[in-house]
Amino acid sequence: MTKKLFMFAALFMGISGTVAFTSCGSDDDDNNGSQGKEIDIDNANDLDYSAEYAEQWANYMSVASNLLKNDASNLLKYWSDDNNGEYSQSYAKIFLAKGSNYPSAISCVETIIDGCAEIASEVGSSKIGEPYNLYSTDRQAALYAVESWYSWHSRDDYTNNIYSIRNSYFGSRNGKVNENSLSAVLAAVNPELDNEAKKLINDAAQAIQNIPQPFRNNINSQESLNAMNACAALEDFLTNTLKPYFTDNINDDATLDPVVKQYVNAVVLPTYSDLAAKNIALDAAVKAFKANPSNTTFEACAEAWLSAREPWEQSEAFLFGPVADKGLDPNMDSWPLDQKGIVTILKSQDFNNLNWSGEFDEDNDKIAKAQSLRGFHTLEYLIFKNGKPRTVK
Repeated sequence: MTKKLFMFAALFMGISGTVAFTSCGSDDDDNNGSQGKEIDIDNANDLDYSAEYAEQWANYMSVASNLLKNDASNLLKYWSDDNNGEYSQSYAKIFLAKGSNYPSAISCVETIIDGCAEIASEVGSSKIGEPYNLYSTDRQAALYAVESWYSWHSRDDYTNNIYSIRNSYFGSRNGKVNENSLSAVLAAVNPELDNEAKKLINDAAQAIQNIPQPFRNNINSQESLNAMNACAALEDFLTNTLKPYFTDNINDDATLDPVVKQYVNAVVLPTYSDLAAKNIALDAAVKAFKANPSNTTFEACAEAWLSAREPWEQSEAFLFGPVADKGLDPNMDSWPLDQKGIVTILKSQDFNNLNWSGEFDEDNDKIAKAQSLRGFHTLEYLIFKNGKPRTVK
């Protein structure tokens, strides 16, 4: 998840009114020509779906879901397709090839552990920590700092981020330790350290699940603080204990080559394959909604969004390679949500503003603006409200 901090302040300054935990139909009744009821930009943070602008709403959902589908498909291709035109070979082969990027198996292992440590830190200090720290001085700002709060899926998102660490460490996606994994290799020489790693991973996931649901209504809870501390302990262990131990004691290619291969073939590629397939299904659900807007098709979109969200969140321990180089992380998961920008696009129907071209530059404000108008969270805004699928009235 890419979070544009410079953008957050600007977006929050544009949000007016008090925190709204329940829907309020405040669309004005002005006529907008053939488009029907006017869409109220000033009410962007609490906008209701309306039959008066159903076509515009469905158009935006369809464009956003198609972009997500394409990004997910491209991410899988970059890792698995030798003829994608973007790399001289698939990124899986680059990662495994012992070339200039990753000259040895231990360099790959260090990259794996670094990715795990980074997401542990992000979950604790940013995803949970920023809202928690804001709450005492500005509750509204704290609310809008919570990721995935339209769907009330924050807690499960964060847990899946920890599962991305578990999967990377276990060399599997089923919660079981594979014989060719960091865990198994470590257990063979230092079972106590392996048990500590497993415990810290489990503790972090459990602490997050212990936060009362939804997180946005329990930002300042003791359970939130416990989860922050558990994630910090996990990050510290990964950075200051696990990585140095492997670097100093388990660094031969003969031992680690099978581990790295298992990681790529049993964790990264299947996760991205799952992500691509579930975003195809999400796009199909959105197209069905567009053809027949109803409560049933809204619910189907919500279920498909939740399903597609899981493999994405379980990929965040390996946000390196194409997902970073090509800007696919912020394309798919940029945060915070530019609510007023989304409503502006709803009104204008100018979907070119969602696109950008050229080499990705994370410091390019024009690219960041385009990315803030697409992806999972834009689609979440259009599908969910107050933790439930939107309704057709």
